[in-house]
Parts: sequence; C-alpha cells; structure tokens
Amino acid sequence: MSEQQADSNIDFNNMNKTALLAKCTELGITKCKSKPRSELINLIKTKLASPSSQPTPNNEFVQQPPNTLNFIEVCAGAGGLSSGLMKAGLFPLLLNDFNKDCCETLKLNHPGINIIHSPMEKIDYTPYIGRVDILTGGVPCQAFSQAGERLGLNDPRGALMYRFAEILNTVKPKLFMIENVKGLLSHDNGNTMRTIIETLNASGLYNITYKCLDASKYGVPQKRERIFIIGILKTITQTPFVFPTELTTRPVVRDALANVPTSIGAKYPAEKIRLFQMIPQGGCWINLPVAEQIQYLGNSYNSGGGKRGILHRLSMDKPSLTLLCTPSQKQTERCHPIENRPLTVREYARIQTFDDTHQFIGSLSSQYKQIGNAVPVELARQMGLAIKKNLELATQTN
Repeated sequence: MSEQQADSNIDFNNMNKTALLAKCTELGITKCKSKPRSELINLIKTKLASPSSQPTPNNEFVQQPPNTLNFIEVCAGAGGLSSGLMKAGLFPLLLNDFNKDCCETLKLNHPGINIIHSPMEKIDYTPYIGRVDILTGGVPCQAFSQAGERLGLNDPRGALMYRFAEILNTVKPKLFMIENVKGLLSHDNGNTMRTIIETLNASGLYNITYKCLDASKYGVPQKRERIFIIGILKTITQTPFVFPTELTTRPVVRDALANVPTSIGAKYPAEKIRLFQMIPQGGCWINLPVAEQIQYLGNSYNSGGGKRGILHRLSMDKPSLTLLCTPSQKQTERCHPIENRPLTVREYARIQTFDDTHQFIGSLSSQYKQIGNAVPVELARQMGLAIKKNLELATQTN
C-alpha cells in the first residue's frame, strides 16, 4: 500500500491537534498553527484531494470529472450560486462560508464536496495555485445596500472585497466573478466601484467588466437587480466578457407557487392580517384608508420616498419584489398573493428557483435569511453557461 493510500484510510477526526499539525507539516501545508482542528482536517483532506496527491477512489471528496471547468466559491451562503453553476456543468473544488448554518446547508445539498466553515481570509489557498478555472463569491453586500448608512469600503463587511482580491492574486484563476447589490454602482458617486476594480486588478492581469442584471429577465420569478463583476485573464483573451442574453420567457409568482410543497413559515399578528385584508394583489400601504396609513407608518408617513415594500402583497401575475432576509418585518413584507400570511420557506425557495429537494439547516429565521441572501439558482445557471461559453471561445481563439 502506498503512503497516499495509507493516508486515505486515516480517520483524521480522531487525531489531536498536535498530530494534525505534524501531518500538515508532512504535506507542506503552512500557516496553520493558529487554525482550529476542524479547519486543519479540511486542509489535510484538500491537500490529499489535489491532483499532485494522486487521490485514490476511496478519497472522501468527489473527484472532478474530466473535461469540466472548476470553481472555488467564497461567501457561498446556502448554495444558490454554487447550485446554479453546477447545473451549468461546473465543478466546485471548494465552497466556503463563515456562517455555520450555511455550511451545514451546503454539506447537506452538496455531499462529497469540500466545504470549509471559516472566514475566507483564514483559508490556505496555496494548494489551489494553478488549478482553478473560476474564483467567485457573493462577497457581503450589506455595506453597499441602498438601506442603512451605506458605509461601503469603510464598513468591515465592505473591506472583505480587499480579502477577495488577495485570494485572487494568490490563486490567479482564468476568470473571477463577484456578485453584489445594485447600490454598488452609485455608492460614493461611483468611486467605490472604481476603487474595487483597481484593487481587483492591481496586478494588471485581468480584463474586467461589469453589468447589472435583473433576475426576472433570466428565468427567475422575481425582480432582483444585482451587479456581476467579471474578470478574464488577458493571457487567455483580450475580448471582454459577454453576458447572457435576456430570455423572452418571464415566469411570474403564479408559476413559482404552483404545487409548492408545504413547509414552515412566519405568521402575522391579528392586526397585520386585518390590514392585509384591505390590500389587493400587487398593492401595499397606499391602498389603505388615509387614517390607517398614518397610523401604521407613523413618522415615516411624511418622510417621502416610495416605501412600496411596506405592507406589500405580491401579485400572482407579476414577478415578486426582491426577497430579503425576512418576509414579515415592516420594510420587507412579502405577503402571499391570495392568503393573508407571509410566504413560507418553500415558497421563498421556489421564487429564488431552488429545487424542492434543496433543504436548509437552522432556525426559521436562519432559513429565511439564507434563502433571501442567495443568488437565484436559475440566474446563476445562466451565468455559468455564459462563463463556459466565454472560456471555450477564448481557448479556441488561442
């Protein structure tokens, strides 16, 4: 039996940290003394799964099929982006998220895939140098949202863009993709976007372009505008990335809710049910009598702005408004089109185009948050197909 085969039979979960550190040293894994046991185990398994390690069929991780493009995704969330990319025929080398529930959800739905629960900057990416086709991630977007203070790169979450750039410069994939909120375009009069692109391309290796896509135009029954930033190695092609073509078929909420499985869901208090009884499909607080509007909105009644997400009832015959992290808070209400209740978890997932078989781990609020933060699966699939097409054309022209 070879040394590599012997390693594949070791139960690393039973090894103490000292033994795990010794194995890391043996395998050439560096910068790991401060890492927890769970992360050391993942690093060892990742190293053993690499082509240079010549993994055996007994290896725990699924091996990349031949002639397929692969990807690493950081800030992977509940798997909307990864599921769509996999549906497009791409293979995940590594999925990462800092949220434990998200990682448990990923493990449940992507069995055999290397999933690491850790801050993305704490992972050793050196085993992947020269191996990665695509680096991607939904780097946290709250810092650039149109709601709140919009601190951007001054917010610790916005600063994760710099961490992504460090990973990019380490791995140097053929292509990278970042998904973020539309507010990134206008933040600080466009200076934030310029800073991000300059940071991502400090090495000058990539042709970078970006576009705001509305998910409702790509097979998703939801108005959800997101920025996609794409960079392709200049050594592969000088042609900017070509984004997917908008589809002529536009699904609506009725399509999403047809025969949806029953599931858990949030509930409205009696007073909110009373108000929703006065609101038609596609309506919101403006459909209430003026006295009810003033009482419900309070001081915000005179503050201006659209506020159409307040007391919003979806319409069966239109795409949903953007699903957020909860369906029942005052600014994020997404009432069922016909019934006086919030959307259930499975209804939320349907509108985000998750398969009915995709399960979510955690509390009810955690499940809503995972789904609301996800990239719609079908939009991700369309982007995955475009990525394949762009990289295949680049290969043919070189």
